[in-house]
Amino acid sequence: MEVLVNWWAIVFATLSTMVVGSVWYAKSVFGKTWMKLIGKTEKQLNQTLWPIVRTVIVSFITAYVLAHVTFLSHKFFNNSFLQDAVSTAFWLWLGLIAARIITHDAFENRPAKLTILNVAHEFVTLMVMGVIIGFMQP
Repeated sequence: MEVLVNWWAIVFATLSTMVVGSVWYAKSVFGKTWMKLIGKTEKQLNQTLWPIVRTVIVSFITAYVLAHVTFLSHKFFNNSFLQDAVSTAFWLWLGLIAARIITHDAFENRPAKLTILNVAHEFVTLMVMGVIIGFMQP
């Protein structure tokens, strides 16, 4: 079986992670709390562009994988493509992203508030990606 993906959907889903992250970690939203919890200042965080480059690359991979698995889920469940995309995004978030972040944060003794903040951010990110991929089906 050939797996079809909409490359424009993948590009827009990738870009959406930058929008969600920019809003989520803005100082007026959760940025001040996040910086305090990770022990960094705004100046320290703005010293390099490399984390943003890595984020774009990893977000592209995430968007591609989500589009790929959504196609397979849709072939199996055959609901609307949007419903299958959002459902797939949710289950991938829960089983792979949230579970892994919680595990790592527990062993690293990170504050629960930081874990919740990051897991919630990833939830919103994946849901937005799922909606974009779902609306822009292959």
